[in-house]
Amino acid sequence: MDTDRLAAKEELLQQQPDFLTKAKKKVNGHQTYICPVCGNGSGKDGTGICLDISSKSIFPHWKCFNCGLYGDVVELWKKANNLTDDNEAFTTAYSHFGIIVGDMPEKALSKPVEPRKGKTGISIPPNSNGLKNGIKSTLNGIVENSTPEKPVKEEFQQTDYSNFFLQANKNLKLTDYHRGISLDTLNQFKVGFVQEWRHPKAPDSVPTSPRLIIPTSKNSYLARDTRENLSDILKQYAKSKVGNMSIFNIDALLLSEKPVFVVEGEIDALSIIDAGGEAVGLGSVSMVNRLLEILQNTTQKPKKPLIIALDDDKSGQAAAVKLSEGLDKLNTPYLVYNFTKPYKDANEFLMQDRKGFADKVAAVNENPEKAIYQANHSNFSFLQDFVNTIAESAVDTPYIATGFPEFDNALDGGLYEGLYIIGAISSLGKTTFALQICDNIAKSGNDILIFSLEMSKYELIAKSISRLTLLDVLTNSGDIRNAKTARGITTGSRYAKYSAMENEIIQRAIGNYGKFAKNVYIHEGIGDIGVSQVRKTIAEHIRITGKKPVILIDYIQILSPTDVRATDKQNMDKSTLELKRISRDFKIPVLAISSFNRESYKSAVSYASFKESGAIEYSSDILIGLQLAGAGSKSFDVDAAKAKEPREIELVILKNRNGKTGQKIGYEYFPKFNYFQEKKALKKQARL
Repeated sequence: MDTDRLAAKEELLQQQPDFLTKAKKKVNGHQTYICPVCGNGSGKDGTGICLDISSKSIFPHWKCFNCGLYGDVVELWKKANNLTDDNEAFTTAYSHFGIIVGDMPEKALSKPVEPRKGKTGISIPPNSNGLKNGIKSTLNGIVENSTPEKPVKEEFQQTDYSNFFLQANKNLKLTDYHRGISLDTLNQFKVGFVQEWRHPKAPDSVPTSPRLIIPTSKNSYLARDTRENLSDILKQYAKSKVGNMSIFNIDALLLSEKPVFVVEGEIDALSIIDAGGEAVGLGSVSMVNRLLEILQNTTQKPKKPLIIALDDDKSGQAAAVKLSEGLDKLNTPYLVYNFTKPYKDANEFLMQDRKGFADKVAAVNENPEKAIYQANHSNFSFLQDFVNTIAESAVDTPYIATGFPEFDNALDGGLYEGLYIIGAISSLGKTTFALQICDNIAKSGNDILIFSLEMSKYELIAKSISRLTLLDVLTNSGDIRNAKTARGITTGSRYAKYSAMENEIIQRAIGNYGKFAKNVYIHEGIGDIGVSQVRKTIAEHIRITGKKPVILIDYIQILSPTDVRATDKQNMDKSTLELKRISRDFKIPVLAISSFNRESYKSAVSYASFKESGAIEYSSDILIGLQLAGAGSKSFDVDAAKAKEPREIELVILKNRNGKTGQKIGYEYFPKFNYFQEKKALKKQARL
């Protein structure tokens, strides 16, 4: 039988383990088998492997009470054949039972299987292997008993479920599981309901379940579990396919006067039809080849462009690409339209907003190209997403405070999604300033990802602890000589010379750093970290921790080049643009430190101060320069300004995409102890 892997797996899991030697005893009337592990059942007293009639799985499981072996038919097959690889186990088991997957050759059943009666009295015929009938095997033909285009050999004859569908359809009103689809549409396609359904090939010991029956041809159907809150195990089998895989409503592909949506699920196709459109349901992404095969083997073409609207997940996206490429080769017009956002699929859209759903379907019916163009580009289509983003930001905190009040005020609260470039001349504290911001953010519970391309993580940690020793002294009105430099923290030989007070201050600083250190992640690199690695690391961090971090790049000029053959300026431009794209894609703040050119050492900061500044100027959202107070004046003396303790530093906002530019904020900078303090904050403290 030609089927996809899910249907093949279901078919396999319903088989009896006839590859095992039968044991002499029966348990509860069921055949037992000799255990392939311990041999239980081979003696006169052994019970062998018994069918577990209490199993909660919809597929049969067997158990050996002697050695504890327990599993379905595949597990038993692996044990019997000493297999450990799952792929090999399934492939060889499919071959043994004559179940065809993909391009494996067709095989007839070795013996016919008689229909059995379900508990409701509806005749449920078993499935059988066979060839596909072709495009004329339509849903209308279920009742009309349409015949295939070509004669089929008797041994390949498929089971005709027409009577079963008619009886099940009569029970449709016994369930309210209609998924928002009208009875008229459900009846049109002979959708039915069976209260106690069991797969035609499952043994009677397998529990029944209530199922919506959706015919896909007269020889196949989908049985969809109507129960809510299913366990994870039962969810795997909530959609069972019976018979040879067929595309739902396949006739519409060539006969419809409307554009035909190509979707994955039968329920999604019914939803579109109920809303006034036309659709076919693949039932599985693996049926893309079958759809292309049908189009290739007919001289007819769809009357309107096909609308590819597969699920927006990894497999759906891959299938959409494959279908698009195939339609291109067949010169068949199509459009790609993921029209269900923000809903999971078409059926959820129908149930949550029937009018909105119907309006989109109607627009496609009237002019598909215009409707899809407007949906992809018109701002009206993104207005609800915009509103949702505002609502989400109220919960997720729209900005992150830096811990510097005047700076936060200038940034309208703190850091937002975007690219922040911080530049300064050498040894002016740009790394220290950015690191202090990161530590402040980490204290508030946010994660920080630092890509340190020049300094080691231990150097950065030492800077943070040095700052904390100074804060400890200032907070406790202590002697500033007891605060420690970064070197004073990392040089172990000095500790023997420190006083008890100095050692206590260091230990308290380390303890205080430990309170937020779990939120700081430092990735070291010297020439081997580029923007692609930055993106990959961010994605991995979010996947593992579930938290979006603030990013610090120290510093941008020594990121690994994107193209070794390009110039420094070209690589800088590409890196800057990609950092901007990263901030947008992940919706996070990205801080990047930049060096200044040598001509800027005595001048006031400006756009021209930034090395290779083209992309930095245009791509950054916030462009910040640090300078010594008085820089640019005729009497300015760089060496004298650097010699001050503390140094007087000015932060200049050169560019602010969403606020004022030119604003200056004064700081006192203690380079020995890696600490910045806003001057206005100091004045406020003095007044208090």
